[in-house]
Amino acid sequence: MQNTPEDISNAASGHKANLSNPNTSEASKIHSKEVLDSMPDQPHYGKEEQNVSKNPNQVAGGLKAAITNDDVPESGKQKAQKKLDNL
Repeated sequence: MQNTPEDISNAASGHKANLSNPNTSEASKIHSKEVLDSMPDQPHYGKEEQNVSKNPNQVAGGLKAAITNDDVPESGKQKAQKKLDNL
């Protein structure tokens, strides 16, 4: 493990899964809790360079697609229209 943000996130995910798994021992749950408690409080969701602003043209295109999609419920179409109006 190289301790990149992605590695830390993957390790945290595994320990969280262990805590909720009814088939793991109490000792392994205690260990997972200790590891999670020792991790930094910041969430690690992949690489930092991925946290960039979304392209407004692509966002508008996705909202327009949702509005015209027959599989989207009417409430979803209304929410998409409101978001589109606020762009």
